[in-house]
Amino acid sequence: MFQQKSDTIAAVATAQGRGGVGVVRISGSGIAAVANAVLGKLPVPRHATFGDFLDENGEAIDQGIALYFPGPHSYTGEDVLELQGHGGTAILHLLLQRCLSLNVRLAEPGEFTRRAFLNDKIDLAQAESVADLIEATTTEAARSAMRSLHGEFSAIIHTLVDELITLRMLVEAMLDFPEEDIEVVDTTLRDQLLHNIQIKLQQTLLSAKQGSLLREGAHIALVGRPNVGKSSLLNRLSGEEVALVSDVPGTTRDVIRQAIQIRGVPLHIMDTAGLRSSEDEVENMGMARTHQTLQRADLILLLLDGSAGLSVKDEEILASFPADIPHLLVYNKADLLGEKNLALRSDAISISAKTGTGIEELRERMLKLIGWQNQESGAFIARERHLKALNLAQSHLINATEVLNHPELFAEELRLTQHELNCITGKFTADNLLGEIFSRFCIGK
Repeated sequence: MFQQKSDTIAAVATAQGRGGVGVVRISGSGIAAVANAVLGKLPVPRHATFGDFLDENGEAIDQGIALYFPGPHSYTGEDVLELQGHGGTAILHLLLQRCLSLNVRLAEPGEFTRRAFLNDKIDLAQAESVADLIEATTTEAARSAMRSLHGEFSAIIHTLVDELITLRMLVEAMLDFPEEDIEVVDTTLRDQLLHNIQIKLQQTLLSAKQGSLLREGAHIALVGRPNVGKSSLLNRLSGEEVALVSDVPGTTRDVIRQAIQIRGVPLHIMDTAGLRSSEDEVENMGMARTHQTLQRADLILLLLDGSAGLSVKDEEILASFPADIPHLLVYNKADLLGEKNLALRSDAISISAKTGTGIEELRERMLKLIGWQNQESGAFIARERHLKALNLAQSHLINATEVLNHPELFAEELRLTQHELNCITGKFTADNLLGEIFSRFCIGK
């Protein structure tokens, strides 16, 4: 519902620092007064108006373009004025202060987008995708965020909710009749609707997991004994010399982190200290951090010396891995084996960090092990709270199938399923959650 009255807010909408153009955005019910004071008039709606931006004495602060968007046909659903001037830090500060002196307050982080949500311009999933689009670190993540902003994720959720409502209506109608009066056609339709919803929800959850990978990335730990080539592999994967390579054991004393991307999926590679017995206190501290890193990893690569094979020490390291985290044995130094071929296990691969042999296959195996799947339609961006809501919805739907012969319990599980899905788009969302979500936005958006 469009809010006719609201206080007026303003903020710099462009990034910090110097630039060719800087934008001050104002939204709220006091736009006319601001425009008359700063521009001398209210601009023609949706037309670029060139002129001076005036201070309280009528002198020019800057010169640029003003754009006026009357509500509800604006980003926030309110009257919006954008002042596009030069991108100097001092100039933008003066212009913002001028606006704030006109009964306007500084916008809170994400407040423009929050008003767009409250005015039904976008739903909550779309609002979150605005921040995700800004923060995207890969082109694929940016495309996925744009899909969510265009409403692809929301449309899927709305379709699921509509089908749930149809099923709930049928179930509620069946509750009003004695069991002997319920026709076979009703139970058949009920079972078919339930099955369709289960399939669609499972597909949505899989797509959301892909979108979560694009947003959050995955943490991959490089582990192994000293001098097996962990730092060389890190350099090979990142395409630059980010880690010191040396024949001296224990060169890497701390966890070295490097962000890379494979087919648009952001990966955080963590090169850890070599694991061995040592009397060096600093080296032991590095190895302790290695074990801590393993607990936070999404995938562990155990790097091995291909010319030596899997040693007893390697077996001990492998046995120390958390059971719930996938791993891959990576036999390095394939260039030293000549014509000799390794008999590899299903969870192993042979590479050469020095020559690049097997690196492309390693990249593909890494993507597969973290759960990435190629999707022709493309993934939509998803957050941790989306995954939590979808998982809870799936759990309630599973519970519903288990109480199918108890109509009252079945109806309640369907209601809970719908509630979790509605939380994704913001139809039922607590105010404290809204505050948490929008507080992480940048000011001016």
